[in-house]
Amino acid sequence: MKKNILITGGAGFIGSHVVRLFVTKYPTYKIVNADALTYAGNLENLNEVEDKGNYVFEKADITDGQTIDDLFLKYHFDAVIHLAAESHVDRSIMDPLSFVKTNVLGTGILLNACRVHWKDRMEGKLFYHVSTDEVYGSLGKEGFFTEETRYDPRSPYSSSKAGSDHLVRAYFHTYGLPVVISNCSNNYGSHQFPEKLIPLAIRNIKNNKPVPVYGKGENIRDWLWVNDHARAIDFIFHQGKKGETYNIGGFNEWKNIDLIHLLCEIMDRKLKREKGTSAKLITFVTDRAGHDLRYAIDAAKLNKELGWKPSVRFEEGLEKTVDWYLENEAWLGHVTSGAYQQYYEDQYVKRK
Repeated sequence: MKKNILITGGAGFIGSHVVRLFVTKYPTYKIVNADALTYAGNLENLNEVEDKGNYVFEKADITDGQTIDDLFLKYHFDAVIHLAAESHVDRSIMDPLSFVKTNVLGTGILLNACRVHWKDRMEGKLFYHVSTDEVYGSLGKEGFFTEETRYDPRSPYSSSKAGSDHLVRAYFHTYGLPVVISNCSNNYGSHQFPEKLIPLAIRNIKNNKPVPVYGKGENIRDWLWVNDHARAIDFIFHQGKKGETYNIGGFNEWKNIDLIHLLCEIMDRKLKREKGTSAKLITFVTDRAGHDLRYAIDAAKLNKELGWKPSVRFEEGLEKTVDWYLENEAWLGHVTSGAYQQYYEDQYVKRK
């Protein structure tokens, strides 16, 4: 079946994995990647598909209503997979209004474009909103987030994502817009911007720099390999029930400090350093404001209804992740120097 699909934020970490999967797996789909190319949007993430006949890149800001309307008129989208978002909690604490603008207003603009352009033909259409487990707040030592868990966001980031989730549901109930939502746990893997914990630690260990850990490292997260997240999005996009929410988790909880120690062990082995060398770089820093203690996803619904489950154990996925960063020093160098931002000019502007 032919489909024209808009993927927002497709040059980012998770988005680029989804774009590569859909472009490669579904050659009859035209995949339009709309990304504003802010600091975390990197077209180098898409080298392997940029010349495919069913892939198009459009530089676009989802908060620009005219631009989004023009894209709908140009491509006549059958579906939207919405990943574009400001996502780093630390940045949301420093600049909360940019998160409100992108995550709430941007989502509203996309939803409204779908409502306007699909109003007479909702059949076969879908707005898929990709969200986060952080909207649920913080867990104690027991229990798991389910699709029925009450929202309790604690940061500007999670609050803005909660707001966008509510908008999506409002458009489903008010306008009959066909939607699905997924809330995922912490992702790790290749192509992640090195402000996040795992790529930051890999880079710092490799360069013998301090590895910062908030507080005492007691915070617990459920870690999901990004390739498995992309697979889950594929499952939900094609099989998910309209109006439903699906939680995506790795069934894989780790204390931050234990994860970092495991990463140090892997790095010592990969870099042929004496065991325990990298662990000496661990540096405890003042805890983040409003730092949630524990996230843990119950992904049983996704498993039972759609048949999805993680494909790799965490230790295996972390090894693959370390290998990718060590084998792609040029990518990491471009990202950390800012040189990757020139890629758009070189590939798309100068070629015109």
